This record gives sequence, C-alpha cells and structure tokens, in this order.
Amino acid sequence: MSRWLVTQVPSWLLLVGLIAFVVGAATVTTRYVRRRYPMLNGDEHNDVTKFTYGFIGFIYAFFIGFVVSSLWGQTNGADASARAEGASAVQMARDASVFVPADGARVRQALLAYERAAIAEWSEAEVGRSPAAEAALAQLYTSYGQVTATTGVQKTLLATSFSNLDGISQARTVRLLTAREDVGPPWPLWVVIFITSGLVLGTVIVYGVERPVMQYPMVAVVGVVVAINLFLVLELSHPYVGEIATSSDALQEAVRVLSGPGV
Repeated sequence: MSRWLVTQVPSWLLLVGLIAFVVGAATVTTRYVRRRYPMLNGDEHNDVTKFTYGFIGFIYAFFIGFVVSSLWGQTNGADASARAEGASAVQMARDASVFVPADGARVRQALLAYERAAIAEWSEAEVGRSPAAEAALAQLYTSYGQVTATTGVQKTLLATSFSNLDGISQARTVRLLTAREDVGPPWPLWVVIFITSGLVLGTVIVYGVERPVMQYPMVAVVGVVVAINLFLVLELSHPYVGEIATSSDALQEAVRVLSGPGV
C-alpha cells in the first residue's frame, strides 16, 4: 500500500491529502468529544493530561526520529551504491584508453550498451533482472576477456577494470534485490507509528480549555506535525521510488562520458 501511494500519488498531493485527512479527522473528533463529554471543558484533569502529553510526546519524537533517520540512512546507502556504480563505469572508460584502439573501442561500446540497459532496467527493477541488461553485462565481460594486454600498464589496468566490473555486477545485484524485496516498513512498525500518533493527538483532543476556539488551532497544529511525519516515513520507505528516492543520475553520467569523444 505504501509503495502504491508513493508511486501513484504526486508527493505534493500526498502531503496535502495527509494533512487534510489527519487535521480533519482530529477536528471532527475534537468536536464530538467536547459535545459528548462536556466535563472535559474544565481544567481539573489538565495536570494529568500535561504529564501524559509530555511523556507521550517525548516517546513519539524519539521514535519517529529514529525511524526517519534509519530510513534516510537506507536511502543514502542506496544512493552511495548507485554513485559508486556510475563512477566505476567512468573509471573503466578512462582505463580503456590504454588498450590498443580496437580493444578500447570494443570495451567502450560494450560498457555503453550495458549502462543504457541498466538505466532502462532501473524503473522496472522490482520485476526482476532484465534480459537485455543480463546480455549486455555478459557481453561486457566477454569484451574485457578479449583484450590483449602486452605492457605492464595494460595488464595492471585490465586487472583493475575486471575488479571494477565485478563491483558493478555486485552493486547491480544488490540494487535488484533491494528493489524486488522493497515492501516498506513491516506492519508492526506501522502499528506502532499509528498508535503513537493517535496518542499524541488524543492527549491534545482531551485537553480541557474553556473556549473551543483556542483548542481547535492547537489540535490542527499537532495534526499537521503528525501528518508531515507520516509523509516523511512514506517517502523514505522505498529507496528506489518516489521524490526522495535514489535516481539513476550516476549511470546517466557514465553514458554521457561514454557517448562523448574518447576519454
């Protein structure tokens, strides 16, 4: 469900929708509670409510901060892996210039074909391995295997290129596995998020004030904060989809380098 929301609903609309839903639901609940339990309009219970809100608010802030930090680290890790994958391709293109012209041109063409196939595979990574990308990667290994290295520099850079190629292959495998198994936070985590969010809103709703006009803005402000936190968790839950997700810019940069004149 969270993946569908992130992929199918524009981020701005998702944020506005969450704010409208949470604030609207909290406002309606506040109106009902004040009418159903008029004794809450007084301040006799406010000492307990203040303590409860402070305790729950601290737990909520700590928990949400931990969740957002963990999810942000997951996205940063995916982004770092993608950058390393693109940087390795650029370095391999530079190293290919030391081979004889025929070998260097063949390697660059095979590397370019793979990078283009990897970009095309990016948006469909959750489906599985792309046959085109698999074939392009196999051809790239074949092209490097056909390189004739005679000098010491050529042998060293050929070994380095094979090492970088293995790194690219491993990074792709990790990316595909992560995208395929990406279902967002598990349901127990969502349950805790919803319960703590509800408790924060609930303590504000039952807080006693004499004039309702003073309580509704307070409930609305807390509702906006809760909605924003839910939006952040949703957007950060999937490292390869959404506005905050890792992009294929690093691979596209490798294509631009390989498509230009010889490096």
